[in-house]
Amino acid sequence: MKTLDTLTFDNRFAGLGDGFSTHILPEPIAEPRLVVVSDSAMALLDLDPREAQREVFAELFSGNQLWSDAEPRAMVYSGHQFGGYSPRLGDGRGLLLGEVLNDAGEHWDLHLKGAGMTPYSRMGDGRAVLRSSIREFLASEALHALGIPSSRALCVTGSSTPVWRERQETAAMLVRLAPSHIRFGHFEYFYYTRQHEQLKQLADYVIEHHYPACLEQPQPHAALLKAVLERTAEMIAWWQAYGFCHGVMNTDNMSILGITFDFGPYAFLDDFDAKHICNHSDDTGRYSFSNQVPIAHWNLSALAQALTPLVEIDTLRETLDLFLPIYQAHYHDLMRKRLGFTTAEDGDEELIQRLLTLMQAGKATDYSLFFRHLGDQAPSEALKVVRNDFVDLTGFDAWAADYQARVEREGLEQSERQARMHAVNPLYVLRNYLAQEAIAAAEQGDYGPVRELHQVLTRPFEEQPGKQHYAQRPPDWGKHLEISCSS
Repeated sequence: MKTLDTLTFDNRFAGLGDGFSTHILPEPIAEPRLVVVSDSAMALLDLDPREAQREVFAELFSGNQLWSDAEPRAMVYSGHQFGGYSPRLGDGRGLLLGEVLNDAGEHWDLHLKGAGMTPYSRMGDGRAVLRSSIREFLASEALHALGIPSSRALCVTGSSTPVWRERQETAAMLVRLAPSHIRFGHFEYFYYTRQHEQLKQLADYVIEHHYPACLEQPQPHAALLKAVLERTAEMIAWWQAYGFCHGVMNTDNMSILGITFDFGPYAFLDDFDAKHICNHSDDTGRYSFSNQVPIAHWNLSALAQALTPLVEIDTLRETLDLFLPIYQAHYHDLMRKRLGFTTAEDGDEELIQRLLTLMQAGKATDYSLFFRHLGDQAPSEALKVVRNDFVDLTGFDAWAADYQARVEREGLEQSERQARMHAVNPLYVLRNYLAQEAIAAAEQGDYGPVRELHQVLTRPFEEQPGKQHYAQRPPDWGKHLEISCSS
């Protein structure tokens, strides 16, 4: 295990030069204090978890001190935001402190979010507040625990520095980890500014460090788009299967690695509603739950457009046509597992769609708990329990009969069926009201609730004694919280 003093930095992205990022130091925050830390994220850096107890830990991860080998850089990129092109965005409140090389040979970006003003801050103050930092920390680690591809969160550091949003709040910093923070918007920036040499340099960099298998293909840049498309399709399948709404799927929030990235007004579905909009600033529903699949395809098309100087248009179009079939294959595989199926049958897709249609008709079925309760008992008994949440009982009974027959064809013992279903259907999910309760306590200086919630969410599939309240359906007020991009 390593200490804070023995981390190894290998700052590859900084080596691309000033055309790709700007060197700038973080602005310190007053009285930094550790709010919450992820031991499993620390392990990615080979850090001994006891290092979090050192006073210097909060100093380093709030930007108040720096490693001598760190090389803070603010990245430049652009992107389509709610469908409109913004020509120059960039890290307006974040800094890539450097890349840590662990003992397994993996590189992890050490990214400080809320680090102060940069050349890309536009009209912002470059700060993040405690509530948004806690929300991103919890979401990153909760998605990872579920198996959903995501960036990771190392820790949140609070402070006494005042920040004004809708009200006065306090500044905080989040340390985010990912193998890369390159976004679709990076490619768009160099394409639309006609810096095609830099565009190729960026593409070659991504291939070399993140998609080396593309070098073995006849057209490496075309292979890059296909690889990104495949990973993105799989990520979206996980979102849809587990009821996760991102809320701001701008192209500058889409990772080139196909991982969930830049958490804002996200939400897990409580009662199932395919039309759910988790961002109250999204007036048109562009980023509603049901739109996440077509928007992902739209964003990949924007990336493909940026690659036109490097790849023939017909090849790009052929690649984009692969998205929906790849997404559907992953999605239906995940849903089969959630329903307790170990094999595939021709009628599975229809069975899944009928279930979602029945859920949508009543909007009273808790999406996560439905699957969990479906595996609690033998189908005949479990179906009686979940039946009460449906409005169209005739339709549900017909579906239930077909589902039970499908389960019987699997031929699994109930003990094995339950074990399989409980291994993929979480008992604990990050509901917005749980996050809000933890945030409210943290804003009063009590970090116990956010730390406990984090620990519960690290084991979402295991029933944890004394934690029953985390597995309950939300109160009515908890289903109607308005979450915005403001942070």
